[in-house]
Amino acid sequence: MSAAPGGGVAAALAAYGLWGLMPLYFRLLAPASAIEVVAHRVVWSFVLLAGVLAARRGLVALWRRLDAALLARMALAAVLVSTNWLTYVWAVTHGHTLDASLGYFLLPLLSVALGVLALGERLARGEWAGVGLAALGVAWLGWASPSFPWVALVLAFSFGIYGLVKKRIVLPPTEGMAVETGLIALPALALLLGLSASDALVFGHHGRATDGLLASTGLVTTVPLVAFAYAAQRLSLATLGMLQYISPTLQFLLGVFALHEPLDARRLAGFVAVWAGLAVYTFAVAWGRRRPAVMT
Repeated sequence: MSAAPGGGVAAALAAYGLWGLMPLYFRLLAPASAIEVVAHRVVWSFVLLAGVLAARRGLVALWRRLDAALLARMALAAVLVSTNWLTYVWAVTHGHTLDASLGYFLLPLLSVALGVLALGERLARGEWAGVGLAALGVAWLGWASPSFPWVALVLAFSFGIYGLVKKRIVLPPTEGMAVETGLIALPALALLLGLSASDALVFGHHGRATDGLLASTGLVTTVPLVAFAYAAQRLSLATLGMLQYISPTLQFLLGVFALHEPLDARRLAGFVAVWAGLAVYTFAVAWGRRRPAVMT
């Protein structure tokens, strides 16, 4: 498949911009536990996507395209993205937004490494310089963190491998997300029923506003993920990864200025190095120092 970078870049910008603002949204869901929020994301996303496909009369066509190998890949993608969601929601609702942003600063470097090692993608010298500078910044941030950055590592590796898996899935974005959420919708629904049976379910017990926010997790989840899947099929993994810095930068700004999480000078120095690396990489790409990417 030949790359179509224009639409892919626009889709990536939309996905990463929305993800960058997610901490504000999930803080509004604080009465609900992270595991309930994730279960709602799965169930409502599946309901939304299945409805869209039904309106298009695409459910039968999608069923015919599924085989054992494709379902195995989709199941792996579903497990990875669920792990990512659970870790992220817990982090931003427990005062660890900056730790979450570190994970997504680490993610682009992992994406570049996966693109080079697994897909044979190549980087020009200017791009390597940008990646190296960003890597130094991330290493410094890890060292300057007050505790072992397990949140950052789980977020980076779960979504980095998810991106690699998505590049090898041939389904269109909407159909792919419908299968992913469909594979885990029943366990998620069972979890919600279990929480209700133990009187631990927030949905239906904290007012219509909270119920509406929990139900809207389907829309809030689906839109950026479909945009990401669209971008993943059209951009090199390296470029997709470097654009990812938009999301953690927004999360960083929200963590410091809106959520008032502590930031010392050492950690700030690491973030500055990462931003500088992104600027170098973007400059190299903009001046055409790499050959057009070829998708597999």
